[in-house]
Amino acid sequence: MINRILPALAPAAFLALAAPAMADTSDVSRGMEPRLVAKAGDHCVDDPNCFNRYHQAIPAVATAVPGQHIVFETRDALDTDLTFDSVPEDVTAVDLNLVHPMTGPVHIEGAERGDVLAVTLVDIEPDEYGYTVIVPGFGFLRDRFTEPFVANWDLTRIEATSEQIPGVAIPFRGFMGSVGVLPGGPEVELILAREAQLAAVGGISLQPEPTGAQPSNVCGTGAPHASECLRTIPPRENGGNMDVKQMQVGTTLLLPCFVDGCGLFVGDVHYAQGDGEVAGTAIEMGARVTVVTEIRKGQGAFIDVPHFEGDAQLVALAPTEFYATLGLPLKDAGEIPPQHSYLDGERIGPLSNLSEDLVLAARNALAEIIDWMVANRGLTPEQAYVVSSVAVDLRIGQVVDVPNYVVSAVLPLTIFTEEAEED
Repeated sequence: MINRILPALAPAAFLALAAPAMADTSDVSRGMEPRLVAKAGDHCVDDPNCFNRYHQAIPAVATAVPGQHIVFETRDALDTDLTFDSVPEDVTAVDLNLVHPMTGPVHIEGAERGDVLAVTLVDIEPDEYGYTVIVPGFGFLRDRFTEPFVANWDLTRIEATSEQIPGVAIPFRGFMGSVGVLPGGPEVELILAREAQLAAVGGISLQPEPTGAQPSNVCGTGAPHASECLRTIPPRENGGNMDVKQMQVGTTLLLPCFVDGCGLFVGDVHYAQGDGEVAGTAIEMGARVTVVTEIRKGQGAFIDVPHFEGDAQLVALAPTEFYATLGLPLKDAGEIPPQHSYLDGERIGPLSNLSEDLVLAARNALAEIIDWMVANRGLTPEQAYVVSSVAVDLRIGQVVDVPNYVVSAVLPLTIFTEEAEED
């Protein structure tokens, strides 16, 4: 979309769109106290500042002005009772209808539908506990990892360690797994139609589910919008569950505004994640997240999906020592990967080579790096899968050398402690 409209964009408008956010991040100098959006109770259902569905009828719980620090107290992605003592059996008790608890929404004064909200991440303060789980039936390799697993992580602002994965220390690279704004009425209608169409042909599409929905008086069973409230699992035009680890402290997220006040929310904060989040979870945690906003008037005409911008944050994420494996779109004859099961299996099944297929290439690169960690680092397959989810980056190599696109799985070797290397 953006490439289509740029030739018609006036130079001044383009500069306004591309310029780095210049929001004043000093509340004290402007006489403003930070706006705290606190959490209360053990779960989203107990908390008036929490919701887990998207709809334009969800009311704002707080108001902030541009340039004011907003502090969101957030819950873990699954809204669980998991603790340092949790075991794999506890994973099977997780209620996926509760995914994801979001803190907000916050009304940004002066923002209108058609604007862009620039959200700069100022700080993330992690909780002391985090987890990574393998949920049966979920994740990129769900056909290979069918048993529950949990790694309980001890979190500091330096690194995360887990008794379930000894010899591994994951550096703190926090970001907002979910952040966005409320969709408007036209967007909800469009999304419902296209996702229902996908579900009708056998694609994975989570339809509105009132069980466990919050706020219950808007989205719950018998509520006026129960059949319209969107699930929070897929990212969409309003942002949401994007899970982009490059959105680090210092970056600015650009969100098109679909309702007046935008309805800003934050949740699903990740302590660290590999590009791909392949097991289905990163290092999930509750956190205190501080952001500051700026309104870019009228720029929603030029941005219809989230963009983000920054400085040297991507350099800081690069590993200083790594091992990588390469994946091609190859498979055994007769195999149909789960991601392709809704397509024509009669044509795909007999093939041992698919054409221009990044999904299969990524699966193979991931399988190779898991096998390498099992053989060379002494991890179990489940441990290696979890490490891949929180630390391995899936990188596209090329998308032109037909029929075989290339994906690499990059493992930072610096996460392994000296003790593990000696073993």
